[in-house]
Amino acid sequence: MQWRTIFAKEMSEDWRNFKWVWVPLVFILIAIMDPITTYFLPKILDSVGGMPDGAVFEMPEVSPVDAIMMSLTELSMFGVLVTVVISMGVISGERKSGVAELVLVKPVGYFTYISSKWAGKLLLVLTSYIIGMLVSWYYVNILFGEITFSDFMSLLFFYGLWLVLVITITIFYNTLFKVPGVVGAVSIGTIIVMSILNQIFSHKLTWFPNSLSSHIGEMLTTGEISGDLWGTSVVIIILVIVLLVSSLFTFRGKEMAG
Repeated sequence: MQWRTIFAKEMSEDWRNFKWVWVPLVFILIAIMDPITTYFLPKILDSVGGMPDGAVFEMPEVSPVDAIMMSLTELSMFGVLVTVVISMGVISGERKSGVAELVLVKPVGYFTYISSKWAGKLLLVLTSYIIGMLVSWYYVNILFGEITFSDFMSLLFFYGLWLVLVITITIFYNTLFKVPGVVGAVSIGTIIVMSILNQIFSHKLTWFPNSLSSHIGEMLTTGEISGDLWGTSVVIIILVIVLLVSSLFTFRGKEMAG
């Protein structure tokens, strides 16, 4: 009962702030930006002019897999940024203003409070992500060729795990810091460091979370889900569980100390 109440409060707050309107729209723009720009780029260059007489500009052929992976590449940058921004104050902001203390007095369990906040942001981000990728899939099928429904559903599931991890990282830092800006900066910094580590050790750490996109691209190309993709997914799920449990102990320790 308490969990549903806090979850409903989180949902209503996101509605009041129009997040259920602008976040899906932003995810749609992020997902379709690269594929559509790539398709129409030759026509744009032709209409603008400026090419020397006799010069021919030929775009390399883009496959459906390449096109849909463009969407994931953009989501890995801008989608992650949006996810962190809308999540960085979900707990830290209430801790800073004193609202969290009032809620926990009722009494509400620490895990109830954290998990309901986590689930609220999860629902918003994953819904926006699914809508954005559905629009991207539609245009990719029209402009570049077919991505089968089963392949698309596999893509949705596996990449969705990465967004779950991003939200969980941000929630964890929400329990460490009271300033939303600090939470956002540290969360982005952590993801950047993970990306650098993946680039350096990708040949050894094939199950590293940041390798997920490359494994998804391989899956779409071969039509088979590799062991590395399953392994990376399991690692992400374990990290999510560890971070949630760590968030509980960190938050409880901070509140008791306060």
